[in-house]
Amino acid sequence: MRMLIKAAMPVETANAAMANGTFGDTVRSILAELKPEAAYFYEENGGRTALMIADLADPSGIPAIAEPWFLAFNAKVEFHPAMTAEDLGKAMPDIERALGKYGARASAKRA
Repeated sequence: MRMLIKAAMPVETANAAMANGTFGDTVRSILAELKPEAAYFYEENGGRTALMIADLADPSGIPAIAEPWFLAFNAKVEFHPAMTAEDLGKAMPDIERALGKYGARASAKRA
């Protein structure tokens, strides 16, 4: 399953890694293992944050993705399932079925 993975690093920890010269090599090593489709780096809540998109074949793969960020940067790591436009298209029958059963029109009919 395609996952959106966010690793938010505390400023102090990331700054220390920058100062001792390990930040770049560590991030490159983590990304080489993860092999994400895409990786972006930005500021969030005043700290360094990595946002990656990767395929997760099985939930047992979560520790292999999260632990390097935890251990190297004391990061907070989040995982969110994500769909492509094609995935959303495939899901439309289920969405329409739920809309018919639970949506506003169905609620109005029950009232």
